[in-house]
Order: sequence, then structure tokens, then C-alpha cells
Amino acid sequence: MSEHIKLKEEDGVLEITFARPDKKNALTNAMYAAACEALDKAKSNRAIRVVLFSSEGGAFTAGNDMAEFASVAGGQSGELKALRFVETLARFEKPVVAAVPGLAVGVGATMLLHCDLVYVADTAKLSTPFVNLALVPEAASSLLLPARIGHVRAFAMFALGESISGAEAVTLGLANKMLPQDEVLTVARTAARTLAQKPPASIQSTKRLMRDVTALVARIDAESLIFGDCLKSDEAREAFRAFAERRSPDYSKFA
Repeated sequence: MSEHIKLKEEDGVLEITFARPDKKNALTNAMYAAACEALDKAKSNRAIRVVLFSSEGGAFTAGNDMAEFASVAGGQSGELKALRFVETLARFEKPVVAAVPGLAVGVGATMLLHCDLVYVADTAKLSTPFVNLALVPEAASSLLLPARIGHVRAFAMFALGESISGAEAVTLGLANKMLPQDEVLTVARTAARTLAQKPPASIQSTKRLMRDVTALVARIDAESLIFGDCLKSDEAREAFRAFAERRSPDYSKFA
């Protein structure tokens, strides 16, 4: 279990908290593994009826830890554990709620597409700048995001790195409500407890009918193959070098 993942079970709700505020809750392999373990246990624990994702500090998560990303891109370490996390989330049958107090980057934004209720702060900022890092979308977001907000807006988020505000997230159907930052978690917890009081078989069946898990997992697998190739590419190495050196990447030498 990672020290940066905190768990609390109350009133049928398992709250999984990203607790690395000094790094804007950037997700490490250890954090992914701990979150997966928590979801696996929640799946088989009948006392847990809902999962709530929350965070410490003003950010939800800045996405993957860039140091681990760069290490994999440079061939210095093994694979990222993000794939197992997003696939576990895609297959999870119980309701999932998210409280987003601010920044949600990369997987921090795409994981919201697998949440059933999402509450965002008026300070929230969602972005999926995969192409900026010479990568491709993940978590089946190449399927889910265009379906939710349209091709052109999704492509701008992926390829141009454009972000959307909390207000836009609500308007576009990515979130249920926008609230003051200090109210987001309270409202999300109330919603999670309300869901936990519903008939569990009925609510899980409803979620199952609303989602084509087979298609989602197939898209996650397809994305991950390309993502893995991109991560070890010369383009990605240039992107991560540029990030570390605080400069703009130069892709002019690539065909």
C-alpha cells in the first residue's frame, strides 16, 4: 500500500484519496497499485457499495508522475501501472463518484469518464495533453471523450492540449455540478452516501446496461499498445528532455 493513497470506509462508501499534495497528487506506480488493490477489495466486499475518489490539496491529480514516465521512455525501468488501474476502473461494476477540487491532467481527466457522478470546483481545470508529450490518449478516452463532447472539441483537448474549466465540464456533460472548492468534497460524499442507500443489485445492473465494458476494454488494450510504443519513441524522449530542461520540444527532425 502506498503512503500516498489513503482509504476510509464509512456508510457503505470507500473513499480513495490521492494524498501527494506537494506533487499535485501526481500518480506513481505505487499509487496505482494501491488504488487497484483497493478497488479489487471493494469489488468483493458486500459492505462497500460505492467508491469515491478524492484528493488532498488544491489539485485532483496532475496525472502520471513525470519522473517515472521519463524513466520508462528512456528504457531505464519497466512498465507503468496506469493500464491496470484504468482497466480495473473500466470493469468496476459498483458506482464511482469523483470530487475534483482543481487540476485534473491526463489520467486525472480521463478517469472521470469512468466515474458515474462527478463534482468539480469552480477552480477545476481538466486537460488531456497527450500529444504534447508525443503520446496518445488512454483509458478508452479516444472512444469516450468524442462520444461525450464531440470530435472537434475532443481533438483540440488531445492534440492542441486545450483545457476546459469546471463550468465547461458541466456544460459539456463531463460533470454533474460545479461548486465552490470547499464544498466539492462534501457534496460528493453526500451523493455517494445516497447511492449507497439504493438497492445494490438494481444500481449495478443499471450501470452495466449503460456501459459496453467489452468495447471499453478493447479500446484500452488498443490504446495501450500504441501508447507503449510512443512512450519509448525518439519523439517521447525529446518531449521528456524538453520538459526536464524547461524548453519547447523540437520535432522538426522527425518525419
